[in-house]
Parts: sequence; C-alpha cells; structure tokens
Amino acid sequence: MPIPVSQMWTVATYVIKQKLMGRKRYPLTLMLEPLFRCNLACAGCGKIQYPAHVLKQNMTPEQCFKAADECGAPTIAIPGGEPLLHPQIHEIIEGLVARKKYVYMCTNALLLKEKLHLFKPSKYLSFSVHMDGQREHHDFAVCKEGGYDVALEAIREAVAKGFRVTTNTTLFDGTDPNSVRAFFDEMMDAGVEGMMVSPGYSYDKAPDQSHFLGRARTRTLFNTILSNRKANWQFNMSPLFLEFLMGKQHFKCTPWGMPTYNIFGWQKPCYLLQDGYADTYAELLADTNWDNYGTESGNPKCANCMVHSGYEASAVDYTFGSLKGLFYTARATLFGKYEDQAAMAALDKHFKHPAAGPLVQIQTKAKDEVQV
Repeated sequence: MPIPVSQMWTVATYVIKQKLMGRKRYPLTLMLEPLFRCNLACAGCGKIQYPAHVLKQNMTPEQCFKAADECGAPTIAIPGGEPLLHPQIHEIIEGLVARKKYVYMCTNALLLKEKLHLFKPSKYLSFSVHMDGQREHHDFAVCKEGGYDVALEAIREAVAKGFRVTTNTTLFDGTDPNSVRAFFDEMMDAGVEGMMVSPGYSYDKAPDQSHFLGRARTRTLFNTILSNRKANWQFNMSPLFLEFLMGKQHFKCTPWGMPTYNIFGWQKPCYLLQDGYADTYAELLADTNWDNYGTESGNPKCANCMVHSGYEASAVDYTFGSLKGLFYTARATLFGKYEDQAAMAALDKHFKHPAAGPLVQIQTKAKDEVQV
C-alpha cells in the first residue's frame, strides 16, 4: 500500500470535517519553503533564479512551526531549493513530526545518504526524492552527470534503514513514454513506497522554455504512460488526479488547496505563481482574487497548467464531496489498470521510432550553478 492507513484516515477525516463545516476553501497540503538555495541548476526550474542575497536566507524553525500551526493542513511538503542545505532542517522536521504532521521532505538526494543520521524513521516523515526518469534523462534534466546513481544509492540506503521514501517526477515535452514506464519499474525495484508524477510548469525564469507541455499534449502523454498499468506500480497521489492527467476527469484549479509559505510570507496565489504576498494565512484567503486564476479565468499564466499543486487538492475534494466522487475513487483504486489498445499502439510506435528526447542543450550550465 503506497500510503499508510493512518495517513489516509487523517486526511479523509480532515476533509470531511471541512465539508461538514461548510468550508469551500481549505488547505490540504502546506508547501513550506525554508530556503531557495540549491546544489543543482535544473533547466526547467524557476525556483532558484533569485539574487545571491535571497538565496542565502533561511527560515527559522520557529517560522516554519508558526506557518504549520496557522495553516492547519494535515500534510506538509518541504520543497526548495534543496532542504538538506538548511543548517536546521532536522530541527524543522522534528518539530513538524512532533505536531503529527505528515511531512514530505523533497530532495534531489545528493546529500541524503550523508545526512540520514540526522533523522529518525517515522510514519510522519517521507523523503520525496526528485527523480526525472531513467539515468540518462535524469542526469540531463538536472544538468549533473552521475546524479541518478547518487540519488538511487541514497534511496536504497534510506529504505534499508526503515525510512518512508517516495519519488517526485516532472515530465516535459519530448519525454519517451516507454522510458518513463521502465523508470517506474526501476523505482519499484528500489523499494520506494509510491511515485508522484506531474507535468512541468512553465516558470517565466526557467532557462528552458521550449519543452513545457500544453494541456492536450499532457493528456496524450500521460494517457500513453498510465494506461495498461502494471499491478506493482504504486502512486503516492490521488487516483482521480492521475485520471485528470490522462484526460478522464475534469477539475477546476483549487490553488488554495496547497498554499505556499516561504521567506517572503504567504505567496499569492499558489506555489507556481508570485503575484504578491500576505502576512497571514487568513489574509491570503481573504485578499486573493481567486477568480483571476485557473484555466477558466483566462489568465495566460494558467492556460496550460495541470500541475499537482493546483489540481490534486481538487481531486481529493471531489472524492469526499459526493457519493459519485467516492465511487469514482474506489473504482480507480480497485480497477486502475486502464486497458487501452490505442495507448499500447502508441507505445509500440514510439518504441520503433523513438523521439530524440528534449532538444535543448544546456551548454553553459556550469556558470549558472548556484555556489553553496
């Protein structure tokens, strides 16, 4: 089972409580960014394109705890940047675990093996390792040769020591669906608890702007990858969100479902867009013009977005919003193979005539890497 029963129960009862209280906007996962600094300079990332004085800043553990308490979400994701570069990351994790928050600490795992001793295995803590595919593709995506092997070794070490480990994979245009499916096999063999997959978001500051997916291409790619699914593949996501990526469900964006808190405050409106900041979570909810965001709004920045931070909370809300939602979720959970002959034919065609993969060549990556 990819998610512990205790976590599923905690999330389910939390969402039902919000429904019974009549709250239309509530947080599901807090995106907590204690720093932006990173030891990689990935071509599709827009989170590290800050001036040096910003990249040097760290949030204090107390700031992190205050945000967690203020928000009240049952799960917390800690992206970045690279959280393992934070000198007090173990204190932050300990404090959040003590609050019985289910924490996913996102990491590229380059430092994970040497810092495992700072943490204790717990049902409340998962290492969410950023893996962008098989060895060659991953190393190219993160602009670091050998990155895949280091991360895989760290995954196996963490699993062996009793830690919960998941993976986080971002897919771009030009991705080989056969390679992604083979990558799923590799991660299952490594012992990960579950996998998360999502299309990339076209950050304005990302160095590579040419390989972000549009919505139609996203549906085609994910339907090809996720149809005819193997029984041993485990995903650390709502099954209805995966159906959304495949074009089998339609959801509206709920950016308030995964609010972001970082060194600047509560980011409006979501993890992906920066349209100002609020001092408190209550202010974020009250003062953000939510109608300006999502595909239905006509906002060009939202036109092609199908990212989990905007839509997975929508899927979870739908699950507990009606009997139909519960039925669809149960059906997707129990009968989620999605046999599709057309998708199988597309895999076969791609295998015979493989795409070249991402065409962008990062020729000057060394000078852009963040020094830490």
